[in-house]
Amino acid sequence: MPINSRAKGKAGELELSRVLREHGYDTRRGQQYCGANGDADVVGLPYIHIECKRVEKLNLDAAMSQARSDARENEKLVIMHRKNREPWKVTMLLDDWIELYREWAAGKELEDGEKENTE
Repeated sequence: MPINSRAKGKAGELELSRVLREHGYDTRRGQQYCGANGDADVVGLPYIHIECKRVEKLNLDAAMSQARSDARENEKLVIMHRKNREPWKVTMLLDDWIELYREWAAGKELEDGEKENTE
């Protein structure tokens, strides 16, 4: 029995939220309480606007445009997407990725410095 796109979208959002909770983040489906109010598809990651796509053929430009129009100021746009039998992937703007990477790398440098001081 085929699944309609709205039901598949809901199922994808619930699945993604569950995966993020398994990683320790308190997330939930954005539309589940308030209806269509411009919330991200999955909420609970501060400063991140998640557009969730569970499709076989993804139009990344359209998804990014939708995220851009729905996101609040100072939110990083991410498209979290997957096809059937594939792992979840994340697509985002390069400038946003660079900012996140710089923060991650700075944290790694601090960790490495602390390890050197304890040896």
